[in-house]
Amino acid sequence: MTVIAALAAIAVVVPVTTACSAVEKALDCAQTADAILTSVEDLQQAASSAADSPADAERALDRIDKNLDDISDKTDNADVSKAVDDLNTAVKDVRQSIEQGKTPDVTPVTDASSELTKVCSPG
Repeated sequence: MTVIAALAAIAVVVPVTTACSAVEKALDCAQTADAILTSVEDLQQAASSAADSPADAERALDRIDKNLDDISDKTDNADVSKAVDDLNTAVKDVRQSIEQGKTPDVTPVTDASSELTKVCSPG
């Protein structure tokens, strides 16, 4: 009877632990997405002068890249992965514009970060 009670306790604890893990992942994703939004705001401010002073825009892009790596490492959600891929593509396009001395269009970065925030939102 003790073995059965122990197995029953494990059966109850495992789903709760799994659910907590999923919530933790969602919160990590949401927090990282929020950090990305802050970096995107920095990028928007730096973009207008990127042709003259690309360093600020590059720093914002570097922060976005780091946060995207963090999300990628913590998720196996297909929607999150797609949003991360889209944002990576947009960041690469902005980097290319800066390298060419152009004022980058950060709209795709803003749109992709909004989508990432949406798919990372718990609930």
